[in-house]
Amino acid sequence: VYEHCIKAIDRACKFGTHNIPLMGSGDWNDGMSTVGNKGRGESVWLGWFLYDILDKFIPICNYNMDIKNAERYKELKNFIKDSLEKNAWDGSWYKRAYFDDGTSLGSMENDECRIDCIAQAWAVISKAAKESRAKEALEALYRNLVKKDKGIVLLLTPAFNNSNLEPGYIKGYLPGIRENGGQYTHGAIWSIIAFADMGYNNQAYDIFSMLNPINHSKSYLDCRVYKLEPYVIAADVYNSKNNEGRGGWSWYTGAAGWMYRVGIESILGFRFKGKEGFTVKPCIPDSWKEYSIKYKRDKCIYDIKIARDIHKGIFVDGEKMKNNIIPFLNDGIHKIIVNI
Repeated sequence: VYEHCIKAIDRACKFGTHNIPLMGSGDWNDGMSTVGNKGRGESVWLGWFLYDILDKFIPICNYNMDIKNAERYKELKNFIKDSLEKNAWDGSWYKRAYFDDGTSLGSMENDECRIDCIAQAWAVISKAAKESRAKEALEALYRNLVKKDKGIVLLLTPAFNNSNLEPGYIKGYLPGIRENGGQYTHGAIWSIIAFADMGYNNQAYDIFSMLNPINHSKSYLDCRVYKLEPYVIAADVYNSKNNEGRGGWSWYTGAAGWMYRVGIESILGFRFKGKEGFTVKPCIPDSWKEYSIKYKRDKCIYDIKIARDIHKGIFVDGEKMKNNIIPFLNDGIHKIIVNI
C-alpha cells in the first residue's frame, strides 16, 4: 500500500508552465475534461490538494524511515505553495485552472466561470494559502456563490453557456444544472470546512443549514420546489431558469459522508487525536449557548456538555485537562465539561 501511495503521488507531481500540477482530462471536476487534455493545462485545485496530501504523507514517510522521500516531499510542498501564490492569485480570489493554451479559468477576465468554489475552499483547507488571501478568497466565495435566497451554494458562476471557452462535457449541461453553475453538494460541503477552519462560525453554520436537506422541506411549497427526499443528501441542486432549488440526483453517499464529518468535526468540534484520545473544539453559531454529545467507546460512556463560560477549558470528572485532550478510558460513565 505504501509503495502504491508513493507511485500515485509521483504520478501527480507533474507540472506545467506555471509550475502548477497538470490537469489532464479532469481533476475532481471530471466535467472539465478538455481544460488540460492536451497535456499542458494546469489545475489550481489539484495544487492545493496535492500540497495537503504531501503534508499528511511526510509523517508516514518518516514512520517508514523513508527519509529520502520525506525530504523530497518537503521541497515539493514549498515549491507548490510558492507557485500557487505567484501564479494562481487573481486579485480577489484564486483561479481555478489554466487551459492548455494558457488561458485562465476561474478568473475575473472570464465571462463565464469567473470564480470556482473548490479552489477557494481548498486554499484554506490545505493551509497553504497566505492568510490574508485565504480570508479574501473565502469572502469572495460567500459573496458570489452562497445564494441565501435560494438556499444553495453554487460550484461556480456564471455558468458556461455562450462564451468561447470549451472546458469539456460540463458545458453540455444546461446553465445551472449539476456542475455547470448549480450546487454540487460534495464541493459545497468543503466550503463549510474552510469557513470553520478560519473561525467563521456563523457562515459555516449558515451553509451547513442550507445544505441540510430537511431545510428544503419545511413547508408544502418547499417540498414542491425541492422534489426530493428530505432525509438524504442530493448530489446536486439546480440553479437553472424555472428549476431553481430543485434537487437532482439523490442518495449521494459521498457527499453524505462529508456532511456527517462536517457536522461532527467542523461544527460540533469532536475530533480524534490519535491514540491519545479526543478533543472538542466547536465552531458553533453565536445563537447556540450549549449542546451535548453522548459518545460510547467499548465499555466507556462519555456524557459531554459544551457551554459558553468564562472559565474556559475541558474537564473530565472535575479534573481540568492540561492539553485539552480527553483520554480514552477503559470503562464507566464519565462526565465531560467543555467550556468555550
